[in-house]
Amino acid sequence: MKNTLTDLNNHLFAQLERLSDEDLDADAIERETKRADAIVDLSDQVLNIANTSLKAAKLYAEHGNTVLPHLPKIGSNSE
Repeated sequence: MKNTLTDLNNHLFAQLERLSDEDLDADAIERETKRADAIVDLSDQVLNIANTSLKAAKLYAEHGNTVLPHLPKIGSNSE
């Protein structure tokens, strides 16, 4: 499974291409619109998590280990 922001970007552009297909009939447009809405909702959540991680990394970079007890654990070194 791919889980990078680049992959998300590729999915969003692929959906944009599907929505731009001029050969779609009304039913297909409705299906693609619902699909696009679901993709956007999920994408918003992924980006919110990425922004939270970035903010935590920024706090750590600015304040070092002293901030760690105040941050939730984000990520893991073991998988």
